[in-house]
Amino acid sequence: MSTAPPYAIIPAILDLVAQIGEAIGRAEAVAQPMSLRLRRINRIRAIQGSLAIEGNTLS
Repeated sequence: MSTAPPYAIIPAILDLVAQIGEAIGRAEAVAQPMSLRLRRINRIRAIQGSLAIEGNTLS
């Protein structure tokens, strides 16, 4: 039993899919350093919040 898509896969569609994949790759490469920084900042805030609940200070 073969399943065929309900559309024709033409070279133009393949080119567009390749362009989309390249654009996503570039966007992820640019955003990665920023997301690492945000992750670090959020982790520090979480630690400070839990210490504040316990009555400790981060020094």
